[in-house]
Amino acid sequence: MAGQSQRDMRDWAAAYPDLFSAKPFDAALYSTLSLAMAFSGPWFTAEQLRMANKVCLWAFGLDWLVDYVATSRSEVDNIARRCLEVAEGAPPVPGDDLTRLLADIRDELTVSPVFPVIGPIWREELWRMLEAMLLEWRWKDKKITPSFEEYLGNADNLGFSFAFTAHWLHTTAPHAIADLDQVQKAASAVQQVIRLLNDLGTYERDVLWGDLNALLLGVSRVEVERRVAELAVRSRELIAPLRPGHPELAGYLERQMDFCAGFYRVADYWGAL
Repeated sequence: MAGQSQRDMRDWAAAYPDLFSAKPFDAALYSTLSLAMAFSGPWFTAEQLRMANKVCLWAFGLDWLVDYVATSRSEVDNIARRCLEVAEGAPPVPGDDLTRLLADIRDELTVSPVFPVIGPIWREELWRMLEAMLLEWRWKDKKITPSFEEYLGNADNLGFSFAFTAHWLHTTAPHAIADLDQVQKAASAVQQVIRLLNDLGTYERDVLWGDLNALLLGVSRVEVERRVAELAVRSRELIAPLRPGHPELAGYLERQMDFCAGFYRVADYWGAL
């Protein structure tokens, strides 16, 4: 299944070359992203995981443009504006692979019978992710060092909840629409766990690339690891009530967390600059 998904990712990268032509978008990135999804939902088919893979890859492209390509506040604001307009139904900007791929994702999602219910949540998660990315960009631009709690509270910039909501929308049948708030809370909690696991595993790269990292905010690795453990317990508490009504989504959330706990001990998604 991961192999099928990796082929899809390579096809998307070829179809949107301006978005994925930078050196860090290498074969290993497509492979490891595909493995993360396959491990997290082995009960899903490759088609069912297709949207999670596509949105996750798009979010990597967005992150690259915001964090490493944009050189001014106006550029970053313009990226966010274009994305929000397309998510609301506007046509993609001519020659802009970022909004062209987002429009394709939007068009695929809108045919889902549950889009009238979960679609607004998906757009809200996009807004949250963009706002969080803009805030982190401003922190770095103004050389502001946030507190650890402020940084953790901005975990939406990771994009996990946004990608998960697209997967939720893509795989949920109309009769299974329920517990919307609870699913969102569980996804948000898992996102914070993955945010810190990412930081623990990518500290050296973040220093090299000039990124923010929890370990650069005056807290020790031991303290961050302790917070990860606490947040993981809380995440599992939020996931547990979802198992009876949403067994596949609940399992997916938990296995995403568990995959990252092992993955970031040995690897990273991004290729070299």
